[in-house]
Amino acid sequence: MINLTIDNTPFRVNEGTTVLEACRQAGINIPTLCYLEKIQKIGACRVCLVEIEGIKDLVASCVMPVSEEMKIHTNNRRVREARKVVVELLLSEHEGDCQVCDRNEDCELQNISHDLGITKLRYEGEKAQRYQDDSTIGLVRDSAKCISCRRCVTVCTEVQGISALFPQSRGFKTTIGPAFGQGLDTVTCVQCGQCAAVCPVGAISERDQIDEVWAALDNPELTVVVQTAPAIRAALGECFGMEPGTLVTGKMTTALRRMGFDAIFDTNFSADLTIMEEGTELLTRLKKALVDKEDVALPMFTSCSPGWIQFMEYYYPDMLKNLSTCKSPQQMMGAMVKTYYAQKLGKKPEEMFMVSVMPCTAKKFEAARAEMNASGAQDVDVVLTTRELGKMITQSGIDFLALEDSEMDAPLGLGSGAADIFANTGGVMEAALRTAYELVTGRELPFDNLHVTPVAGLEGIKEAAITIEGTVPEWSFLEGVTAKVAVVHTLGKARELVEKIRAGEAEYHFIEVMTCPGGCIGGGGQPRITTDAVREARIAAIYKEDEGKTLRKSHDNPAIATVYKEFLGAPLGPLSHELLHTKYKEKERI
Repeated sequence: MINLTIDNTPFRVNEGTTVLEACRQAGINIPTLCYLEKIQKIGACRVCLVEIEGIKDLVASCVMPVSEEMKIHTNNRRVREARKVVVELLLSEHEGDCQVCDRNEDCELQNISHDLGITKLRYEGEKAQRYQDDSTIGLVRDSAKCISCRRCVTVCTEVQGISALFPQSRGFKTTIGPAFGQGLDTVTCVQCGQCAAVCPVGAISERDQIDEVWAALDNPELTVVVQTAPAIRAALGECFGMEPGTLVTGKMTTALRRMGFDAIFDTNFSADLTIMEEGTELLTRLKKALVDKEDVALPMFTSCSPGWIQFMEYYYPDMLKNLSTCKSPQQMMGAMVKTYYAQKLGKKPEEMFMVSVMPCTAKKFEAARAEMNASGAQDVDVVLTTRELGKMITQSGIDFLALEDSEMDAPLGLGSGAADIFANTGGVMEAALRTAYELVTGRELPFDNLHVTPVAGLEGIKEAAITIEGTVPEWSFLEGVTAKVAVVHTLGKARELVEKIRAGEAEYHFIEVMTCPGGCIGGGGQPRITTDAVREARIAAIYKEDEGKTLRKSHDNPAIATVYKEFLGAPLGPLSHELLHTKYKEKERI
């Protein structure tokens, strides 16, 4: 432990702690713009300056380690004035357009300016040349708003391992973006949106599609249906000042109904559908490998995360056969709404308008893929992020906090607790095991409260092994088999795991991959900024939602049984194969 003094008050902190971390532990908020918890400490923005006795110049607290008997001043006149000058210089060259900016009142630079008491600009600097990049469907960039904090570079390179963004040129002419000043569509951007999630200003954000949804709602010739992903219910409340991890499922449903949607369905339903299809696919592959001795692509990877799919198309096309052929729950719901539900209403697919609310910017790209038109029309018309839905509710004049709870609609609004946990890293795996193990053995998964704890939590790569004993006759070939599974989140960790498999250093039967840190609850479209504490709060809320349900296994969902009986036939059957499955192909890496 290190003894130090912060603003004349003694504290003790662990050796190796930075001054910034020590001050935050002491309840002192030091502003930052370039700092990212556990990822980036570069001292580039200089907003976190503090004074340390015995050191002539002010120092960046995010990179300065504490030392014994250090005396730190965080709020004297010298520090306050220095921070103000730094921020004023940033503002002098920042083309903010604050009145109409997407980040107005959600901008870290704006908030810091307010907190520092900046009410006028003493400096008028040259503005950077503006370049607006709208080359991808998921993300848009505005170089004039960039403050060169490099957060996007760090998360894209160090967390996701993509390196689609990088600083170019020097000094005032420094720009952050793809090589040679090109658009995001010219590089291997998977549109995960983590850059938009960490950007402190409006330099990069999701493509706003709110007006498209309003236009559909105003069109009397369209039946407008909305689906909401499980991660939304644990994060949407943050848009209205609620604590992270506050469950707002009922309020969200009421808000959507007041906004005019004709039907409100739960992506949990199609997550349960995914488990039925994906679990059957895994068991079928195992049977072919163990009984028929066929050369089958194992391990099988989950295919719910569109950023992960693009990553494989770019970097590991030879392993595309290892991906489950199942579409994501979003796309399954779109196909079911424009076929099964449309038939119930006596409507044509083109008369239905399908809106998804997702925690993910890559879902915008996924919905527009050429493969996603099994209904004969684009299965999902528009994808909104959690942030966009929050804005739409505000635009509607709805007092979200005062809303009563209500239920989603039949027949596609019922989901199990297993579907809820799709939001978390490890959740898809746990949901699949709950069903697959019970189908094979006739017994519940032998874990406390059905939770496969070895694959839960925020560790990057997690593993579990389950020995199958006492099978039902149909699956007797699995008797004594030890099923090896793995869970990984972030593409950087996914690359690490895939490379181990290719080198023969790891062997599994089934692997869950989620693109974003923490899974969908940490998606690129969720309320900013998402720290580990926020992720953990959202994860806890999702598990609470699961545990509070009587229905906690996908195969027990009566609505799923009904849709197979009335429409699909059987998992992996001809119609489900046509509507719910797809294949992917290699993409050129530039």
